[in-house]
Amino acid sequence: MGRVEGKVCIITGASSGIGAATARLLAEEGATVVLADVQEQKGAEVAGEIGESACFLRHDVSQEEDWRHLVQETMRRFGRLDILVNNAGILVSGTIESSSVDDFHRANAVMVDGVFLGCKYAIEEMKKSGGGSIVNLSSIAAQIAQPHFLPYSAAKGAVRTMTKSIAVHCQIHKYNIRCNSVHPGAIQTPMFEEVKKASKELLPPELLKASPGGRADPSEVASTILFLASDESRFVNGAELIVDNALSVQ
Repeated sequence: MGRVEGKVCIITGASSGIGAATARLLAEEGATVVLADVQEQKGAEVAGEIGESACFLRHDVSQEEDWRHLVQETMRRFGRLDILVNNAGILVSGTIESSSVDDFHRANAVMVDGVFLGCKYAIEEMKKSGGGSIVNLSSIAAQIAQPHFLPYSAAKGAVRTMTKSIAVHCQIHKYNIRCNSVHPGAIQTPMFEEVKKASKELLPPELLKASPGGRADPSEVASTILFLASDESRFVNGAELIVDNALSVQ
């Protein structure tokens, strides 16, 4: 217990799935967590379940003004920012032929612009308090070919590379800010359920096999995020941690 004791953390996409599981776990380990999401009712419910060490703020990751407000409000309430978990994401399916420009822009607005803005504004405050840890949620879609999810895969690939660039930048400037990415595979989240229900023909059979009986629970990814957020990983920077039970290497 107490692996992130006294730290203040912002988690985007925190109303469900990996984001909610991460918020619960970090709070259990001593952090104050700021849950951010566009889903206000669900986000407020999760914050209420966690208790006094959590609060919820409505937040659209694609909007720069929302990021300014979120970070400023976090600083006003708690006086510091130690951890940022860029978890918010949306599923946008389609091949290179079937995807529209709007599909591509929509995926990138949330998962690329959102990560860029989050890192930009978090680093500004983390520098003032002596450092911090940024964890960006990518996907095994950034590692392996998934032709039916081109907009999503392209966005997650950008997150993977952006993470490394930010890590090197912070290391060169001696900010004591680490930036790492986590790459989940088939995790039992609302997004994954949406894919299975909406279009089973688009889902590669190996993805279904990778999570029999809901075995890949969001808490398994949350544990990896906790490690990267904590001081236990103080020499882990610019890394990509894959959480997929060997799916991407088969």
